[in-house]
Amino acid sequence: MQHQQDTFLGAPMMTPEQLAAANQANLDALVELTRKSFEGIERLVELNLQVARATMGDSAEQAKAMLSAKGPQELVSLQAGLVQPATEKATAYSRQIYEIASQTQAEVTKVVEAQMAAAQEKILALVDATVKNAPAGSENAVAVVRSAVTAANSALESVQKAAKQAVGVAEANFEAMAKNAPAAPAPKGRSPRKS
Repeated sequence: MQHQQDTFLGAPMMTPEQLAAANQANLDALVELTRKSFEGIERLVELNLQVARATMGDSAEQAKAMLSAKGPQELVSLQAGLVQPATEKATAYSRQIYEIASQTQAEVTKVVEAQMAAAQEKILALVDATVKNAPAGSENAVAVVRSAVTAANSALESVQKAAKQAVGVAEANFEAMAKNAPAAPAPKGRSPRKS
């Protein structure tokens, strides 16, 4: 006995097993995206805790040094000496945040691109199945559908390419900024203004 398969618009409909497998794949992708996002958040939280601990220690040492200053000149000198290390630490912190964000974004992008590729394959398979079962004389409609799918895929690839280029430009700009920031000269002690 031959099993009659249900169709929709000429294409075979999904079996319950295929539907369950698709749902499981989508759930797995969602879990993976969530896991990657939480790993990035955990890294940011750990970085912020480290920075908070270091800042508290530095602040305590700086306060002690300022309280032990013997006069205004020494106090101004101490303050001036704090600018360069603070700039270097801020630059390092920014670089670490950027690295965490970039790595997390790259990992999430891989998962999303894999899902998009799988979805594109399924859409193309659906279009091909529909074409095989299309009635005679529907060649123009089939050509329009294929053209739309091809255009959508091309648009998606263009957006992905543009996004990667934008990330590349942002990375280059950040690297240039980070390279130049620590090299900034520390401010010299200012002479008092006369009013």
